[in-house]
Amino acid sequence: MDLALTEEQTALRALARDFIDAEVVPHVAAWDRAESVDRSIVGKLAGVGFLGLTVPETYGGSGGDHLSYCLMMEELGRGDTAVRGIVSVTLGLVGKTILSFGTEEQKRHWLPRLCAGESLGCFGLTEPDTGSDAASLSTRAVRDGDDWVITGSKMFITNGTWADVALVFARSGGPGPRGITAFLVPTDAPGFAHREIKGKLGLRGQSTGELILDGVRVPDTARLGEEGRGFRVAMSALDKGRMSVAAGCVGLARAALEASTKYATERTQFGKPIASFQLIQEMLADMAVATDAARLLVWRVADLVDRGLPFSTEASMAKLHASETSVQAANLAIQVFGGYGYLDEYPVAKYLRDARVLTLYEGTTQVQKLLIGRALTGINAFT
Repeated sequence: MDLALTEEQTALRALARDFIDAEVVPHVAAWDRAESVDRSIVGKLAGVGFLGLTVPETYGGSGGDHLSYCLMMEELGRGDTAVRGIVSVTLGLVGKTILSFGTEEQKRHWLPRLCAGESLGCFGLTEPDTGSDAASLSTRAVRDGDDWVITGSKMFITNGTWADVALVFARSGGPGPRGITAFLVPTDAPGFAHREIKGKLGLRGQSTGELILDGVRVPDTARLGEEGRGFRVAMSALDKGRMSVAAGCVGLARAALEASTKYATERTQFGKPIASFQLIQEMLADMAVATDAARLLVWRVADLVDRGLPFSTEASMAKLHASETSVQAANLAIQVFGGYGYLDEYPVAKYLRDARVLTLYEGTTQVQKLLIGRALTGINAFT
């Protein structure tokens, strides 16, 4: 389904597909078993321009529009959701947020490093006691002359043990969203520590960590955006982040469909390929329709972003449908594979383990429904 992609977009998608098939797919099972992606992938991602897509060349990026970005994210999601997360967080949540809210000095300092893969970023919003209710975060930032002193902890942070800069949200004022400020914190600053989280159900190869900030001192020039406007910065980042996650979900669902179709045409039972059985075809059809619908929702968001139009509700719709589709497609893929689908020798078990978290992070399925409901009714169910 191309829907009049430009030559540049078609070429970008082909580049992403070839890159994933050569540099990611052959290693996915080993990375999953080792619970660690080979960090050399970062330089390779930067080398083909994936860490700088949509960032202007002025700041070291590779330019491009957001539909191109989503095409890339779909291919990354098809290959390995853990690798997609590296790009989605460093570029999508951190790099693009610096581009939107940063000073010229912050842009020129951080963006070339992030786009070149010399530095990685992480997004420090979630805390041990604060997930969906992000406005209640407890990490504190206290003004001390020309500096800020930040104390607190963050949980379930993608790239948390690899990042060179953390976009940290801390309470600088009173309770609620108006008391939160955003900061760009170098992870080698005194008082900054991290702990890797192991034993995850899925995304096992991805760096996921807890961040501990014990009196970390940063200058006021590290503040991203206005004081007390950090919650706005976070929500803006998450709106685009949901588009990115949704695109990756489309890729994962597509991978499940492609693996199932191939297996169903090769596996024989009762003297013929199982693809000849009506209920197998029903499962494949359900996967195909839901995946295409998810892709169209993602592309709508990308189009709105590129045209400078509001897209928050549409991003929630895309994230909601695509993440649930990825779980359903992976689950159906295991059904098509039967007992073999339960073994990690085949890819579909990993698809299901990885897909499950996609309904949780960057806004749970339930939160997306409340956001959509608020847009439809004008009534806020959060308060």
